[in-house]
Amino acid sequence: MTQLLLTTIINERFLNLDVSQYTSSVSAIHHRLEQSENEPTGWLNGPIAMDSQNLYPILTMADEIKKNAEVLIVIGVGGSYLGAKAVQEALTPYFQKNEDGIEVIYVGYNLSGSYMKQIIDSLQGKEFYVNVISKSGSTMESSLAFRVLRKYTVERYGEEGKERIIVTTDPEKGLLKEIADTRGYRRLEIPSNIGGRYSILTAVGLLPIAVVGVNIVELMEGAKKAALDLKEESLEKNEAYRYAMIRHALYTQGFRIELLASFEPALSYIHEWWKQLFGESEGKSRKGLFPAAVSYSADLHSLGQFVQEGSPILFETFLHFKEVSKDYSIPYTIANDDGLNYLSNRTFNEINSISKQGTVLAHAEGGVPIIQIEVEKLDAFHVGYLIYFFMKACAMSAYLLEVYPFDQPGVEAYKKKITELLIEESVAH
Repeated sequence: MTQLLLTTIINERFLNLDVSQYTSSVSAIHHRLEQSENEPTGWLNGPIAMDSQNLYPILTMADEIKKNAEVLIVIGVGGSYLGAKAVQEALTPYFQKNEDGIEVIYVGYNLSGSYMKQIIDSLQGKEFYVNVISKSGSTMESSLAFRVLRKYTVERYGEEGKERIIVTTDPEKGLLKEIADTRGYRRLEIPSNIGGRYSILTAVGLLPIAVVGVNIVELMEGAKKAALDLKEESLEKNEAYRYAMIRHALYTQGFRIELLASFEPALSYIHEWWKQLFGESEGKSRKGLFPAAVSYSADLHSLGQFVQEGSPILFETFLHFKEVSKDYSIPYTIANDDGLNYLSNRTFNEINSISKQGTVLAHAEGGVPIIQIEVEKLDAFHVGYLIYFFMKACAMSAYLLEVYPFDQPGVEAYKKKITELLIEESVAH
């Protein structure tokens, strides 16, 4: 069965795509990815190599946390939290804790004193664990949050507190590894050949995802299926490469913004993870599409006008899961005072799907190029498949732009300036 279907609706005046012009470059990039030995591409075959034996330590630790705590605090920024948060939001109930998991909350991705104070206040009287995630341990937002929370953990639990702190970091080096070794904190490893934004399918994402109650075995099975499916070199057979090719072709036609759109609120953090993945991977050397996202139908009433008739600088990628687990029927009323009885034989999900179809048609007729990514079901297996699909497509897309997908040199600029200002202020005081 096809796990993911990629289709396009593109006005011919924007794009007359000759697939053959990409064949040689895609083939060369494919072989570069598959044969790389000294690149941070461990994620490529990670799902294939991951089995129940590899997952056992993570599952065991997750069970311990669920047994002994009400809350897991995850400390991380960027790739150290967005992936886990994305899967949590996509696969757990909107308004109540999953029966198989506990509350997982995130800190260390902002510098808000109010947010930190409320986190600490919320932990009063609750049992908790802390999972700090960082490859280097030197990112300011996460490091400051960890300083606060390890102090609070010691105050609450004394010497036993070190058993409630789990460090996910580089296996061989880094400040966080040194702290863990010195303090006796337990460690999970971020493979040295996998960078942060490609690390969701490692302990970085898998421990929080397991704690919240999502089946990580099924998640990894979906990713494994994608890893095997997407080993195809052919553009006709590899949907990830086709997506990368279409994005690149539209970029060469002058489009500068890709708008990821979905009609399910649970996917909002999939959007956020996708934005970091493509933004940090492609935005270099004054190149790259700007990754933006909208959640419909809400954003049809805010940005819909611009998309339909505004500056022709963007194209849309619609993400749609055909089957969502829960639904609600439209009730019939005798009065019919709102005139909606004609919909009483429908469900919300059916109307949502039709709304998606209507929006796609309207935007396409308005001249907006459309890419559609349709996935069979919103469950752990298919979300795992989608995550791998996007990562493989992103690597190909960046190389088509002739930029390196696995670094983020521009991020260091703001870090350097902030540190300089903080040192200057400290000296002044």
